[in-house]
Amino acid sequence: MKIVLLEGLGVPDAALQKHVQKLEAMGHTFTAFAKDADPAVQVSRSKDADAVMLANMSLSPLVVEQSPNLKFIDVAFTGVDHIPVEAAKQRGIVISNASGYATQAVAELCLSFMIQLLRNTSQTEQRLRSGGTKDGLVGHLLTGKTVGIVGAGAIGKRVAALCKAFGCTVLAYNRSTVSDPAIDKQVPLTELLAQSDIVSLHCPLTPDTQGLIGAEQLKQMKKSAYLINTARGGVVDSQALAQALASGDIAGAACDVFENEPPLSSDHPLLHSPNTIVTPHIAFASAESMEQRAGIVFDNLFAWLAGNPTNTI
Repeated sequence: MKIVLLEGLGVPDAALQKHVQKLEAMGHTFTAFAKDADPAVQVSRSKDADAVMLANMSLSPLVVEQSPNLKFIDVAFTGVDHIPVEAAKQRGIVISNASGYATQAVAELCLSFMIQLLRNTSQTEQRLRSGGTKDGLVGHLLTGKTVGIVGAGAIGKRVAALCKAFGCTVLAYNRSTVSDPAIDKQVPLTELLAQSDIVSLHCPLTPDTQGLIGAEQLKQMKKSAYLINTARGGVVDSQALAQALASGDIAGAACDVFENEPPLSSDHPLLHSPNTIVTPHIAFASAESMEQRAGIVFDNLFAWLAGNPTNTI
């Protein structure tokens, strides 16, 4: 089999080579390329491949259309909305993801965002750097707050567990019934938005969740509440969120994901909204989670080669 890696996996070369050596010992060929989103480049690199591997770079539909040998797409990422899933399914191409590798990494960043927002960390840092003090910016504790989890999958449940450790009440909105000791109550979205001091998004991006949080939903939140998005950018209407922040409809927000991967246009509304923490999609990216991700994605590959694909979507 010819296997092609279309972008780096964020691990040291030595960690990658141990997997490559195993593949080559089995008689397969492996070629790794630097990331290039140009569809023509992707097609050229994939045209003879039996399997392609990539992380969160968008895979051009032309790769599926013009790679006659392609049988497997191995995604080193949890979400697959950047993959032409339907076109691949029509051709019988198997798709696996790396679900689970970033659960702890994302959950820890969420808790960090909660505390930073509640304690006015960004504002007080700016004050200090300009010669000021904390006067008027004394914040609040996380303990005792109600946290609403939108999407109670593995990451949402882990965030819930960490919030319980801080003494929070945890609500959840999820399309299926949730049973988890860290979740106090499963409620409709309207109730979650109205009752939560912090709303944390952990749902996948699907046609049903596209724009799930827009102007109407933001008005349902408390004016003292905060919104955190470490899910997918398209779940939130960025313009509506920026307007809600500017008008004081909610107290603040933290966004690690956007409609497209950073870098963002300099006029993106959330780069200029008040009381907003913005980070360039870092939630999943820790050294530990990158190594775990590489392990999962190669395990997926070896399982597919053995005829028993795992983590299929």
